[in-house]
Amino acid sequence: MTGAQRRSFFSLSLDELPSTLPIFPLTGVLLLPGGKLPLHIFEPRYLNMMRDSIAADRLIGIIQPRDGGGIEGLTPDSDTDDVPVYSTGCAGRITAFSETDDGRMLITLTGICRFTIESEVSTLRGYRRAATNWTAFGRDLADGCGGTTSESIDRDRLTDGLQAYFRKHGLKIDWEAVCHAPDGALVTTLAMICPFAPQEKQALLETISLTDRAALMADLIQMNLHEDLSGPVGCIH
Repeated sequence: MTGAQRRSFFSLSLDELPSTLPIFPLTGVLLLPGGKLPLHIFEPRYLNMMRDSIAADRLIGIIQPRDGGGIEGLTPDSDTDDVPVYSTGCAGRITAFSETDDGRMLITLTGICRFTIESEVSTLRGYRRAATNWTAFGRDLADGCGGTTSESIDRDRLTDGLQAYFRKHGLKIDWEAVCHAPDGALVTTLAMICPFAPQEKQALLETISLTDRAALMADLIQMNLHEDLSGPVGCIH
């Protein structure tokens, strides 16, 4: 089977990505290429966004407001129209959705490619849109989870301290899955689910290579624990 034959029906090339994208400002929410982000949509303008996207290319840009403004987590804020946003975000494709009896939508976005905002354009049906440039992140389309097999990560350093970090934040993790996950999927999933500060999430988003993202995440974990670790964590077989 050739590479072209293996290419997913839903895969996009760089020149197929749109020049204008609806943007969804979410503080502390990180979407990376290859990652999956569930969203609970109930505010009218974002319901409009999702319905318009489903009828078109199904692409939504997830981006963080600067300085913690805008939507906190997934809670809508009616004052986000003029809140400045970071220049870099990640486009996700709506890969699953359902509607509830009371008019809400449950959405799953799968990360496709990061983008840079060149300018904002006029709003449509209440939601913000931006003119986008994708060229700096074209490798996302080929890499999937943001890393190629030619890249390596310091896996032991990354997992060292994770148990203490998750315990500190009251989180549970399947260590069997951690031990067997491919490097790219592991780094993407951990970066998205770990409760890093918004600025730290943005730094992880903007890091180009898988190797550098894994190193940055290990640094963030160590700093969060104040280097008060009980010892290294390894995979038990």
